Amino acid sequence: MTSPVLIGQMQCSVTADLIDLRRRQIRIYNKLALRPAVGTAELRRELIRLSCLISAHPYWAEHGWSMAGRVELVRAARSGPDGVRELVMHWNGEEFVVIGPKASEAGP
Repeated sequence: MTSPVLIGQMQCSVTADLIDLRRRQIRIYNKLALRPAVGTAELRRELIRLSCLISAHPYWAEHGWSMAGRVELVRAARSGPDGVRELVMHWNGEEFVVIGPKASEAGP
């Protein structure tokens, strides 16, 4: 049985360790979105590793996989003082550019 996590005023059934994995995944994604000159292979490997850990997490065995569960995980990862948001990439006709969120919302 998982312990609910309190996110702001909302009680969340997603476990804290799963939320942490998702936040780490978002931070790695954001680093890759900024197209670093070196280290992309390591970042991609870490992104794949985190994706596997999230997909195989015991939470899904207990609660079942659902879009509602995935949405709850994303909302929980964005919430709270440690919350992070994914950078948004946009094709401007010549190249991909980052259009948001603000750097302060994207996490370290």
